[in-house]
Amino acid sequence: MLYWLTALSDGGDVFNLFRYITFRAGGAFLTALLFGFIFGPPLINVLRRRQGKGQPIREDGPDGHFVKAGTPTMGGLLIVGALLTSTLLWARLDNPFVWLVLFVTMSFAAIGFADDYAKVRKQDTAGVPGKVRILLGLVIAALAAWWATMYHPEPLQNQLALPVFKNVLIDMGLFFIPFSVIVIVGSANAVNLTDGLDGLAIMPVMIAAGTLGVIAYAVGRVDFTEYLDVHYVPGTGEILIFSAAMFGGGLGFLWYNAPPAAVFMGDTGSLALGGALGAIAVATKHEIVLAIVGGLFVAEALSVIVQVLYFKRTGKRVFLMAPIHHHYEKKGWAEPQIVIRFWIISLILAMIGLATLKVR
Repeated sequence: MLYWLTALSDGGDVFNLFRYITFRAGGAFLTALLFGFIFGPPLINVLRRRQGKGQPIREDGPDGHFVKAGTPTMGGLLIVGALLTSTLLWARLDNPFVWLVLFVTMSFAAIGFADDYAKVRKQDTAGVPGKVRILLGLVIAALAAWWATMYHPEPLQNQLALPVFKNVLIDMGLFFIPFSVIVIVGSANAVNLTDGLDGLAIMPVMIAAGTLGVIAYAVGRVDFTEYLDVHYVPGTGEILIFSAAMFGGGLGFLWYNAPPAAVFMGDTGSLALGGALGAIAVATKHEIVLAIVGGLFVAEALSVIVQVLYFKRTGKRVFLMAPIHHHYEKKGWAEPQIVIRFWIISLILAMIGLATLKVR
């Protein structure tokens, strides 16, 4: 919205700053951060009053989790609110990719909110039936994938770009949309599975958002793409503002989610943020790089898949408990130890993902 102030500029005044994506990204970050600091306490108080017993705790979970009983959930509302406000304020609203990522984020946030509400109201960890959540996610992701394809340059439509390999594209044809659906829905559910310890999910999400934001800015500038030998996707640079807002909103939320958490993100936040990461990857043609940058989320999801399949086949478990962060809890690791080490892993993976821009 503030971009339109450039109409008042003569090219040498303060209004000219709003032409620059980097300036507006900084503004989006600060706006989202302040949003979190200002609205965090009142939102947590409202959630605490309305929810009473807070998020129900799994009876088969680690023993240490029962001390968290009564902690309110749906804290993702704080992140989503900060993200939406900052993006609408600082991004160009005539950019289709901005609306694409907002559509995915808000739609998955709505699914997560319904699930959190059902859990709190019934005081049951089941929430909305899994098949319903997956079906809704598939529909949203399919629309987003089609949307992205319509705005990709014609040479890149339905193409899968491979990192490291220069100018290599795989024509997926009609399979590109199902593939993109898997990326978006898989990302949403992988982040959801990771959100099991105080502060565990939000920092890796922020790291991934910052990394993908840099990638989006790079592939949205023709001079950068020529230098880096990556594919040019016009308009994606504006996604940096969305990513900066996600980083700022996440940082504001972490202030209240740091151990011991005053509020949980809930599915409202985890599904929304995971879906957003998937949508950014599809928009920028960096779906495979997302699997590297978000490798922690991939590992968490795979640990659940392996655990379920192996148990059904043999009646035995590979891990003491899945997702894998609970496995380390069962082994006696302290919660902060798990969280910080997983943060370090996320940062390393992000650096590897960024390196793919130049390693060709």
